[in-house]
Amino acid sequence: MVNLADLLVDAGLTRERLEECRRTAGVSGESLDKVIVQKEYLPEPALLSVYAQHLGYEFRDVLEGTSVPGSFVDTVPVQFTRNYNLIALGDAEHGVLKVATCAPLDPNPMDDLSAMIGFEIEPVLATRSEITTLIARAYRHKADGVDEALDAVSEDADIAGLAEELDDSEDVLDVSNKAPIIKLVNTILFQALKLRASDVHFHPYPDRTQVRHRIDGILYDMDSVPRKAHEAIVSRVKVMGKMDIAERRLPQDGRASIRIGDGEVDVRISSVPTTQGERIVMRLLDKSSKLYTLDEIGLAEHNRDMLREYLTWTHGIILVTGPTGSGKTTTLYAGMGEIDTTQKNVLTIEDPVEYSLGGISQVQVNTKKGLTFASGLRSFLRQDPDVMMVGEIRDRETSEIAIRAALTGHLVFSTVHTNDAASTITRMVEQGVEPYLVSSSLILVIAQRLVRTVCKHCRARRPLTEEDIVKLKRLGIRPDEVEGQIWYGAGCDECFHSGYAGRTALYEFLPVDEQLRTEIMEGVTASKMKIGAIERGLITLRIDGADKVRKGLTTTDEVLRVTQLDVG
Repeated sequence: MVNLADLLVDAGLTRERLEECRRTAGVSGESLDKVIVQKEYLPEPALLSVYAQHLGYEFRDVLEGTSVPGSFVDTVPVQFTRNYNLIALGDAEHGVLKVATCAPLDPNPMDDLSAMIGFEIEPVLATRSEITTLIARAYRHKADGVDEALDAVSEDADIAGLAEELDDSEDVLDVSNKAPIIKLVNTILFQALKLRASDVHFHPYPDRTQVRHRIDGILYDMDSVPRKAHEAIVSRVKVMGKMDIAERRLPQDGRASIRIGDGEVDVRISSVPTTQGERIVMRLLDKSSKLYTLDEIGLAEHNRDMLREYLTWTHGIILVTGPTGSGKTTTLYAGMGEIDTTQKNVLTIEDPVEYSLGGISQVQVNTKKGLTFASGLRSFLRQDPDVMMVGEIRDRETSEIAIRAALTGHLVFSTVHTNDAASTITRMVEQGVEPYLVSSSLILVIAQRLVRTVCKHCRARRPLTEEDIVKLKRLGIRPDEVEGQIWYGAGCDECFHSGYAGRTALYEFLPVDEQLRTEIMEGVTASKMKIGAIERGLITLRIDGADKVRKGLTTTDEVLRVTQLDVG
């Protein structure tokens, strides 16, 4: 067996840090691998690769495309797989089942699993994010217990016990010995997280409460709950969000933290009084979900190279624009992931902090205490920063501080809500910022939209119809460019028979060149700026979308849904 210490040092862990982790593990009782990951001294893939080499196990960095046996899903409860991050990889061979784990030094759950399924287990090491993604996919179609929870609610829909003390973060897997309404809400949330939903809606109707999930940007009707349980559900959700249960006539906002096993999910809760009763929307932010890199977010090669070049600049403002839920923060995080935080001091102020970034100081907006984007950004200037990210530029004050930071030698990232890249520039001027300040500080504007991608499991090609030809023409695509055929999703269990699974982004990159600076100073309109930029080679959202249709990544319907006709 290869010496573990030598392997860890070869992977980049210093002897001093290794000794520190060993001492911590001895005191806390945690295993050495968990301590190293918690302290972020080695990336999880590098650490698991070392343990695979040391223990003689297989290491897989990607589990996508792996099938999980139906017998495993039927036999092993989802709570067990999520708690211990264990999932079968393919069918058993000669009485041995390969099982993915991210905790190679914890044999007890493996022994329990072996007794449960009746097979000898061969561990395969994989990262936690890959395992949780595979678990979610494997258990997606298994009954979630919503029906059983609803049956219990039918018998007992009172609000007793709802205001009991909550833990700092509720574990939605723990539904044993819970009041029926608590069990129901936890089960609905667990179902939503399994299906990758970004939002959960509780929509009251005269005869029922409709639960709806937003998946890949589209709302789907899920379970219906008896109307008599509506008040109890609202009260339960308000308790989770530390909101006022007695106030039913005014809108309220709350925030909660829930757990799935050992994964944390932030929940933003909004309630609005309607004529049918209070309507609840819960926005789910899974902190354990994967952070994307620049290579994974749908950037064309020339756009990726351009962004990487701008990330090396020492000063200026890079703005990402688009409507709510268009992936702006994901793009910013992917860009900031490329910055060497050992050499640069990086600070962010966000509302809320959506994901934890290693080596970066992140600040949460708190308007009640006076911590706004503007005040936080002003404080950052005294923290000797190299790079700053402001969650959103909402007003003139924030704009001016961001510009001052950019002009005094800082690289600033932020987001704005506008329709395209050119109108972002005019928006800043309309906020009252002097045009010469905008032209001298802004270096790049990125507009983006999210489109659903054709499901990998059921994608197929079919001959073009007359309707397809009309839609292709609207995108500037000739039928011969797609060889007279078009990609589509036939519909399968994996994509809820929608033909789509997952999303990618369309991008419009507008670098602020000398011509554009002159136009900003002269007060040229956004449409004229865009026409000039297209003449100089701007690839608009629609052009980028057309390119993704040619490649079969998405469909004409999706691109036409999220983009406007280009001017000029």
